[in-house]
This record gives sequence, C-alpha cells and structure tokens, in this order.
Amino acid sequence: MTIIAPRAPAWLIWGLGLTQVIGYGTLYYSFGPLAPHLAASFGWPEAALYAALAASLLLSGAVAPWAGRLADRHGAGPMMGLGSLAASVALVLCALAPNGPAFTAALFAIELAAAFVLYPLAFAALAQIAGAGAQRQIVHLTLIAGFASTLFWPLTTFLVAQLGWRGTYLVFAGLNLVACVPLHFAIAGHMRQSRAAGRVPTVLAGLAKPAQARTLGWLMLAGFALTGVLAASVLMHMVGILAGLGIGTAGVAVAALFGPAQVLSRVVNMGWGSGLPQPWLAVIAAGLMPLGVLVLVLTAPSPWGAMAFAVLFGLGSGLFSIVGGTLPLTLFGTTGYGARLGLVNAGRQLASALAPFLFSLLATLLGTAPALLLAAAAGVMAVLAFAGIGWLTRGPSASPVPAPQASGSTQ
Repeated sequence: MTIIAPRAPAWLIWGLGLTQVIGYGTLYYSFGPLAPHLAASFGWPEAALYAALAASLLLSGAVAPWAGRLADRHGAGPMMGLGSLAASVALVLCALAPNGPAFTAALFAIELAAAFVLYPLAFAALAQIAGAGAQRQIVHLTLIAGFASTLFWPLTTFLVAQLGWRGTYLVFAGLNLVACVPLHFAIAGHMRQSRAAGRVPTVLAGLAKPAQARTLGWLMLAGFALTGVLAASVLMHMVGILAGLGIGTAGVAVAALFGPAQVLSRVVNMGWGSGLPQPWLAVIAAGLMPLGVLVLVLTAPSPWGAMAFAVLFGLGSGLFSIVGGTLPLTLFGTTGYGARLGLVNAGRQLASALAPFLFSLLATLLGTAPALLLAAAAGVMAVLAFAGIGWLTRGPSASPVPAPQASGSTQ
C-alpha cells in the first residue's frame, strides 16, 4: 500500500525558496563583492574584514544548535520570521556603521540572524509540515535557492556601482523586510493550521538500535564537518588555487561552470535521487568533490582539467546541500530535527571559518598542489564516514524509512 505523505503547498515551497535566495544573497554571497569597497572606506586590509567574517561565522555556528532547539519547541516558521526581521535591522546597522569596529559588530548581528533564516531552519519547517514527505521538497527548495550566488554576485556589483556600499546594504535590508518577513510569518501561520488540523506526521521510525544511534550521529557530524573543510578551502581560494597551478584565463570558465553544475546535480537528483538511500547519496556527493580536486591537480595547467574540476566539484556541492537536510531526517526522523540540523550546521560553520586560514598556511608552506591534496584527504575521510553510515544501516532490519511517494511535488 502506497502511503501519501503530507506536503507543503507549492506557494510555501516557492516562498521559502525566495527567502533562501534573498537570505543567502544578502547575508553571505554579497560580502565578496562588497569587501573591497568596505576595506577602502574603513582603511582596513581586506584580510581583516575576512577575519571578521570568519569570527562571525563561528558565532553563528555556536548559536545554530540553540536556534534549532527553539525551532523544535516553537516552530521553525515563527523563528524564521523573527530572524528575518533581525536580519533587516542588522543590515541597516551595516549601512550606518561609521567605522570598521562598528561594522564588525553589525556583521556579527547579521550572522546571528542568519542562524535563524537559512537552510537549517528552512529544512526544519518542511519537516514539521511534511514529515517524511519533506525529503523530496527539500530537493525542490535547494534547486530554487541554488540561484542565490548567480543572482546576487552581479546584483551586488551593480548596486555598489549605482548606490555605494551603504545604499546597497539599505536595499538588502528592504528586501528582507518586504519579502522575507511576511513570507516567513505566512509560513508560520500555515504551520499552525497544519498542526491544528492534525496533519503533522508522526516521527519516522527509528533507523538504528539505541546502541547504534550515537555512532551514527558522530559519523554524520564528522562527514559533514570534513566535507566542509574541503569545500571551504577550495571555494574561498578558487582564484589563488588556479593561479598557483598555472591556470590563468581558465578561471572565468571555471567560475561560469561551478554554479550551473550545482543546479544540474539537483535537477538530476529530482529524477532518480529519491530512490537512492540517503547515506549512499552522501557518499556520492562527498566523493565527487575530492575527485574533482584530484583531476585538477593531475591535469594542471590544462584548462580542460580545470573545467572538469569545476563540474565535478559543483555536482558534489549541489548534491551535498540536499544531503544536509535529507540525511538527518532519514536517519533520526522529525523529533529534535531542528536541533540536530543546528549541530550539523555548527560543525560546517567551524570548518568554513577555520579551513580557509589553514589551507592558506599549508599552501604557503608546502605549495598549492600539496595543500589541495591534503584538503582532498579530508574529503576522502568524509566519504569513509558516510560509507560507515551506509554499512551500519544496511539490510532489511536497518533500512531507513523510505520517503513516501510524494504527492508533495511542487510542480
């Protein structure tokens, strides 16, 4: 008998996707194009600004488990509404910052707000509405949100040229206030109605015996953190890596291929990924990234090798955004899902904050290629961690509860 899963309506998926595009675009991706203008205005080196960003990401990671617990207790929708309101205020504070220290304080406020509005709580909202049916809808959400960098890198560059960095931050504050705040509170209202109507599903059946649950949890956290080490190392140093390997003009093509490859992986996953056990999808996603790095190192300075690297790394990165929501849901169900996503996000934020610095140090001491191979080794260890989850959950008695056939398509 086929079970029809509860579902989030199409407007909610598209609305949540829009808030993720705006959230990631204004709170994260805009920083790169803005950094040179901020440095010139405050008289700071760009490295100091990136250090401030790293510190703020660490703070955001530390807050993420608490944000998840609040979402579990009070609902993800209300927390996202308050978070987007706080993000609007923080962006205004950035626009009004008279000096570097004041801007740094506002940047900390931005990343605190980000812990309440980005993927972890968005995934928690879908899980609270659709339970097992959220698995497919998380794929839809990441497909929409995958356009954040594609839209906001050029948009930020255009706005800075027209309005300056202060005006750009005010526009971003307006976007969060006008679009994200009402959408998040509308989602909160829908969640209340869903609960009142009794449509929030029961907890997914436990995947593992109690003695195995802790091992699965640690393997999952290790896999996400180690993949974060590789992703942050490569993405934050993309230009320097290509230059260090003798690949100059191909850098433009690499940048052009990475984003579409992320979106392509999500489109492909919509077609066949739902039938693949999530631990093995995690293995594939994590494995594509070190494979791409290995291709780059072995073929440098070939521009074709660099393009192949961009496609492989982008495919892995795109799939990994999905796994970040679906794997914890598949393994542990909806109980405590927000808090669990918060822990996962904390590990990834720690990696994102520290890995670029460590990679830069290793590249200086050892050279670009050896540093890349060491970063790839972290990715290989992540593959082993996810393979361990797949091995522990093998067999009929330990199979994850499959996502019900989703009538929850947004199409």
